[in-house]
Amino acid sequence: MLKPRIPVNDQPTGQIIPFITTAAPVELPHPGHAPSHCFCENRVLAASARPAVQLTPGTVVALVGGGTAVVLVVGAVLVSMLLAIAITGVSLAICALVIRSLIASEHKRR
Repeated sequence: MLKPRIPVNDQPTGQIIPFITTAAPVELPHPGHAPSHCFCENRVLAASARPAVQLTPGTVVALVGGGTAVVLVVGAVLVSMLLAIAITGVSLAICALVIRSLIASEHKRR
């Protein structure tokens, strides 16, 4: 079941016939009839004449506005985090000074 099956042509013709492993039966075209679909996978896709992405002035303005908004929001978040860290550091330093002065004044009273 898990062994790969490789199709073997008795007489090499130069054509590669893909090995189809589907549960549904595949109808092969009858001789003399036009095939309904092609089994080959080397079809050439038609190249599009226009570029994949077209930028109009409106889309450029929208992209610039969106990029500016993202930069401003990310900048505001980063600045607020930096301010939160700075305020926490200053408050810890003030608490340390108060505790140090309390301990020093207690030692002087003895």
